[in-house]
Amino acid sequence: MSMQCSQMLSRRLPLALAVAAAIGAPAMAQDTVKLEEVLVTATPIRDSQQASLDAKRLADNYVDIVSADTIGQFPDQNLADSLGRLPGLAIERDQGQARYINLRGAPFRYTTIAFDGIDVPGAENGRIPRFDSFPSVITRRIEANKAVLPSMPGESVAGFINIHTFSPFDSEGFSMAADVGTGQQELGDGDIEKYALRGSWSNDNFGVMAFGSENSREQVTDNREYDLDRDANGQLLVNELDFRSYRIKREDKSYGGRLEFRGDGAIQRVFASTLYSEFQDHEERNQFAFSPLEQAVGTTGENVAMLVARNLEEGLYENSTETSTLGADMQAGNWFLEGRVNYTETSSNMDLPIPYSVGGFTMADYDLSDIQDPKVFLPGNLSDIQYAQTFGLHYVQSLDIEATQYKVDASRDLTLFGLSSTLSLGAKWDDREADGFIAQPVLGAFPAGINIEDYNTGELWDANTSNTIGGTYYNNAGLYYAWASAADLSTDGLIAPENRIAIEEDILAVYGMLRSEFSWGNVVAGLRVEQTDYSSSGTLNEVPLKVEDDFTHYLPSVHVNVDLAEDLKWRISASTGVNRPTYNEWRAAASVDVTEQTVTGGNPTLDAEDAIGFDTSIEWYFAPASILSAGAFYREIDNVIYTDVSTIDGGIYFPAAAGEQWEFQGAVNGRDGMMQGLELNAIALAEEVLPAPFDGLGISANVTVMESEFKTLDGRTLDLPGTSDLVYNASLFYEKYDVSVRLNYQYRDEWISPIEDPSEYWGEQERVDLSVVYTLPINWDQTAISLYANANNLTDETDVRYAGNGTINQSESFGRRYLVGVRVNF
Repeated sequence: MSMQCSQMLSRRLPLALAVAAAIGAPAMAQDTVKLEEVLVTATPIRDSQQASLDAKRLADNYVDIVSADTIGQFPDQNLADSLGRLPGLAIERDQGQARYINLRGAPFRYTTIAFDGIDVPGAENGRIPRFDSFPSVITRRIEANKAVLPSMPGESVAGFINIHTFSPFDSEGFSMAADVGTGQQELGDGDIEKYALRGSWSNDNFGVMAFGSENSREQVTDNREYDLDRDANGQLLVNELDFRSYRIKREDKSYGGRLEFRGDGAIQRVFASTLYSEFQDHEERNQFAFSPLEQAVGTTGENVAMLVARNLEEGLYENSTETSTLGADMQAGNWFLEGRVNYTETSSNMDLPIPYSVGGFTMADYDLSDIQDPKVFLPGNLSDIQYAQTFGLHYVQSLDIEATQYKVDASRDLTLFGLSSTLSLGAKWDDREADGFIAQPVLGAFPAGINIEDYNTGELWDANTSNTIGGTYYNNAGLYYAWASAADLSTDGLIAPENRIAIEEDILAVYGMLRSEFSWGNVVAGLRVEQTDYSSSGTLNEVPLKVEDDFTHYLPSVHVNVDLAEDLKWRISASTGVNRPTYNEWRAAASVDVTEQTVTGGNPTLDAEDAIGFDTSIEWYFAPASILSAGAFYREIDNVIYTDVSTIDGGIYFPAAAGEQWEFQGAVNGRDGMMQGLELNAIALAEEVLPAPFDGLGISANVTVMESEFKTLDGRTLDLPGTSDLVYNASLFYEKYDVSVRLNYQYRDEWISPIEDPSEYWGEQERVDLSVVYTLPINWDQTAISLYANANNLTDETDVRYAGNGTINQSESFGRRYLVGVRVNF
C-alpha cells in the first residue's frame, strides 16, 4: 500500500506545483461560503436560484449549491431527489424511489457525505451514503463540491457533499416553519403522509432551534424477473419466469436541534447540535417462479412442464444515523480557531423471514411477445399447486458503526509577497469501530402445522402488467406471526464465521492551505496528509485471524479562480483523493476450502484506491439568477476495487499454506481506472426579455456526457460501476402572480449497478415531475402561507434491467405519485 497519489501527481503536475509554491497558494476555512436561508416568498424559484448562484460565484472551488427553498419547491422525497437535478449528478433508484447518487457518473463509494463539515460513515458498509435516509426538510443548503479543497476529506474521489443544517441565528427572534402534506401512490392506492416542523428563537447572544419530520409512503411495486439466454441461432432460451408483487411502506423520521451562544469577544460561538435520522422499509413480497423442466425455446410455448417455487416475505430493512457535535469558534490573536468534537452511531439491519415453498408442478403456456409484460397461463388456479416442501428461509444482515471525531481548524489573514492571503491549518482524528455481518441466508424447517393457504386473502395483485397467473395477496404478517409463535426465529449463533465483520479504523489527517488574492482572482493551494491504521478480525476454521496495516496518502491540490470579467469566471483545479475499501470488503473472514485451495470472502489486504483529477469550468453570470457554464473533468484511479477471481498466497488465511498459490474470489484491485466528462449548465429568466405576462417564464437545463473504464486483473476493460454516458435535466418554470409552476424532466442512459451483479446493467431511465405552489396574498406580520401540489413520475415509467448476455432480467413499475400540502413560515 503505497503513496501512488503523490507519485502520479509528480508525473503530471510539476509545473503547477512550482507555480503554486512561487506565488504562495491559498485557502479557505470549511465554512467560508455563506448562503442565507431563503424563505417562502412570491418568487421562491428566482430568489433561491439567486442565492445559490451568488454562493457558487464566490466559492474558491468548483461547487454546485442547492438552497433551502429550492429543496422545498421541488416534489422531493429525500436528498437524493434534491441533488439529482444538479449538473453531473445521477440518481439510482430502488423500486422507483431515489436512494444513491452517482456524482460525476462515478461509483457511489467515491462520494463523501457530511453534516456541517463533519463527515459521517455510510450506515450500510462504512463508506457508501444512502441519501433516502435523510429527508430534504432538515437542510438549509447542500454543497456538492466537485473539486475538493485540502480542508475537505480526502475520501472524495468524485466529490464531497456537505449538508448544512439550520441554525437558530438564521432568523431573528422567534421563527417557525411547518409543512403538512398528504397524497397517494397510484398503483395500489397507497397513502402518503408528510409532516415537518422547525422552530427557533434567538436574541443577540443566545439561540435555540429544534426540528422534527416524519414521512410515510405506501406503494405497490409490480415486478417481473427473468432468467433468459439465447442459443447460437439467436433463439430465446427460457430458464425461469418470476412473477412478484411487493407491498411496501417506507418511513423516515428525523429530529434534532441546536443550542448556540454567540459572543462579541474572543469566544465567538459555542454550540451543541444533534441529529437523528431513521429509515425503515417494510416489505411484503408475494413471489412465484416458474422454471421449465426441459429447455424452453422461443418467445411462446404451449403445455410446458414447469417447476414452481413460492416466496412469501414479511421483511424489514432499516438504517439510522445519530450524530452529535460540540463546537466552539474563537479568536486567539490573529488566528480564528474552530474546534469540533463529534460522536456518530450508525446502524443498518435487514431481517427477511420467508416461508419458501419448492417442488411445485404445473403444465403451462407462456408468451413473451411483449417482453416487459410476460404471460404464463395455468390450467387451473395458482392456489391449487401443491409443493413438495416448505422451508423457513431467513435472510439477515447487520452492521453497527461507532465513530468519534476530533477536529481543529485555524486560519489567519496575512500579507505574503505583497498579496492579501489567508493561511489555514487543520487536523482531524477519526476513530471508527464496526461490528456485524454481511447478508446471509439461514435455512431451517417451517412448522408443519401451519397451512399457508389459510392466509391467502384471495385479493388479486395490483398490477400494471397482465396478472395471467392469477396472483393473489397473502396475509404475510399473519403468516409470520404464526411462524414466530410456533418456532424460534432468532438467528443468534447461526451467523457463519466467514460472514462476520469486526474492523477498527483510525484516520489521522492534517492539512495546510493558502488562499491568495490577485487583481485577476485568487489561487487556493495546499496539501492534505491522511494516515490510516486499521485492523480486521475474523475466524477461519475456528482459528482467530487478525490482519493489521497502515498507510499514508499525500493529497495536494491547486485551485485557480480567474475573474475574466465582472460576470465571467474561469476555474482550473487539480486535486487528489483516496477511497478506502468498504467494511464488507475489508473483513478478515472468509470461507476456506483447504482441499481445493480456494478462498471466498473478505480481503483484508485490499489496497485503497488512489485518484488524481483535473477540473475546469467557465461560468457566465449574464443576468440576475441566471448562468451559462461549461465544465470538464478528468480522473485517473489506481487500485480500482471490484469483485473477481484472483491468485493469492494461501498463508494469508491458512498459515500452513504460506507460499502456496490459492484461488481467491472476492474484492480485488484492478488498475488504470479513468473517468472523464463534460458538463453544460444553463439557467435563464425571461423577466428582462419578454413582456408581461410571459416575463415570469424561466428555464433550467444541464447535460453531462461522460465515459469511464478500468482494467481487470486478466486485462479486460470494463466501465466503472454507475457510469451513464449521458445524463440531463431540464426544467421549465413560470413564476408570477404568487404562483410558481415547475415541470422537470430527468434522463440517464444505461449503467452498471454497483449494488447488483457487475455483469448486469440498468436500461435508460427518465422521469417527469410537476410542482405547483401558490403563496397566499396575506400580510400577517412576516407570515407566509403557501399551498402546493406535487406529482412524480407523470409518464408512469417502467424501469428495466438487463443481464450480461443482453436479455432482460427485471422490469418493475410503481405508478404515479401525488402529494398536496401547505407550508407556513413566520
